Parts: sequence; structure tokens; C-alpha cells
Amino acid sequence: MEDSEWTRLDGLLVTQPTPSLAALRQDFPGLVFVRCDAEDLADSSPFRRYPTADVFLVDTRNHCLSMTQSLAEATGLLVAERAPDT
Repeated sequence: MEDSEWTRLDGLLVTQPTPSLAALRQDFPGLVFVRCDAEDLADSSPFRRYPTADVFLVDTRNHCLSMTQSLAEATGLLVAERAPDT
């Protein structure tokens, strides 16, 4: 993921912490987007936290989804929805 893509995504997530996956896929056609419940990732450290979601960077280059903390390795985002400020 390029820094400019992350900057656009971050700005969107600040104003709309849980945007629709369809809208994200349309606005960022080269990236993968996945949504889950934050409880599914309770033991993982997100890349960023927003009021109603934790965001994880995912790497799908090896045909399997794995987490990364590197924007250079990221091919998409996993948005883990949670209750506000928990």
C-alpha cells in the first residue's frame, strides 16, 4: 500500500469509522477489504484504532491473509468493528 493510499484511507476512517466495504472497494480497487468483530482479534495489536473500529493491515501476496505492521507489505485492510472507545 502506498503512503498516499493510507493517507486517503486514514482521512476516510477518521470521518467514517465504519464505511461500507463496497464503498472502500470502489474507492480503492487495488486493495482487499475484510470486516470482522473486534472480539475475533482481541489478542492482536491493530495498526490504528478509531472510535468504533480497529484497523489491521493485511498482506495477501502469498495467497493467504496474514497481518503486517508494514504499509509497504500491506495489500489491504481488516476492519474490526467494536463498541465506541472500548
